[in-house]
Amino acid sequence: VYLRTAVDVGREGWAHFGHVAMKDYRWGVFLAERDGDRRIGFGQHLGEPAWQKVPGEYRADLQRLIVIQGDTEPASVEQQRNLGATAPSLYDLRNLFQVNVEEGRHLWAMVYLLHAYFGREGREEAEELLHRNSGSEESPRILGAFNEETPDWLSFFMFTYFTDRDGKYQLGTLKESGFDPLSRTCEFMLKEEAHHMMVGTTGIDRVVERTVQLMKEHDTDDVTGHGAISLDAVQKYLNFHYSVSLDLFGSETSSNVANYYTAGLKGRWLEGRRKDDHRLTGDAMMVDALVEGAIGQTEVSALVGLNTDLRREYIADCQSGVNRWNRILADAGLPQRLYLPSIAFNRRVGAFAGIEATPDGEIITADEWDRRNGAWLPTEVDKTHVRSLMRPVHERGRIAGWIAPPRNGINGRPFDYEYVRL
Repeated sequence: VYLRTAVDVGREGWAHFGHVAMKDYRWGVFLAERDGDRRIGFGQHLGEPAWQKVPGEYRADLQRLIVIQGDTEPASVEQQRNLGATAPSLYDLRNLFQVNVEEGRHLWAMVYLLHAYFGREGREEAEELLHRNSGSEESPRILGAFNEETPDWLSFFMFTYFTDRDGKYQLGTLKESGFDPLSRTCEFMLKEEAHHMMVGTTGIDRVVERTVQLMKEHDTDDVTGHGAISLDAVQKYLNFHYSVSLDLFGSETSSNVANYYTAGLKGRWLEGRRKDDHRLTGDAMMVDALVEGAIGQTEVSALVGLNTDLRREYIADCQSGVNRWNRILADAGLPQRLYLPSIAFNRRVGAFAGIEATPDGEIITADEWDRRNGAWLPTEVDKTHVRSLMRPVHERGRIAGWIAPPRNGINGRPFDYEYVRL
């Protein structure tokens, strides 16, 4: 497989390309280079030297943060384990392998921290990371989105766009940590995470492009009979993956996250660019809430609302992809547009977990939800059709009929390059 392999943390070494037999692939554990003058950038320890060892009073909290992050990494590999059998091209098969080996490396990076800094308890937690399995009834992964199925390539592209993007923001907050080994590990992981999101962004690009081509060629909105995925189905898959990814940010308010920030364990996205005192003890913010039975906002302490702060950064980033896909539709002269559903839609965590809402943000009864949710989320008919298209194409330069070829290859190589030698 033509893979990008990290051979060193320096600029020249973290992205070495070449064909690697999967049985010969080796994970390294890489931390970004140490800055001997690094200082903690927020909370009650603001300005103090970053910790090279685990402070005793924060041991349990730091271990928990590392375990939760580490648990997500192998989960996505488990969810995607069967996709190689239905890859739409060698280019896509190569990208799947790239994502999977890097998620595996991210697991071992977290395991390294647990072994190196947390003693016997850390080693036991590391074993549990290997014991849990996505979707298992006995030992599921910790976070709900990582127990969902990824049975087809449309789901894979949505996952790498929406759920891996959550990972970007979670890693970004841990990169700010006062515990320097964790910060340096996450900084390096973020370099690799960018490629995973590119796979999702351009994958959905290509699905939309192919659908548009067939809509115009056959003068119809329903391209299912022409071996493609309708825009309606794309929107339903988008609705599902976006809403379950919003749940990954937790409740709108959290005293635990406030304590993590004050202690210097977990910062905000791009903490150094924030124009405030980086303590937030006297600040307030508005968070999304259910107010007198309606979707609204309420004021809380800025520390308690940090989950909402991070979720809003994520939502703005997600919108950029939707804008990109809508430009494809606009350039084709089509009136249809994709959109992000309401923040209250299909939520199972947080302020809106106890209600049902439409993608437009209208609160409805549970009975009405049961009657209508098939218009907004993938139905069995939708899933069956998408899966019926998942036929492998393993010849160089060829691609499945439901997706357009990429505009650019990997590392300057053309689309018909031998990305995988079978």
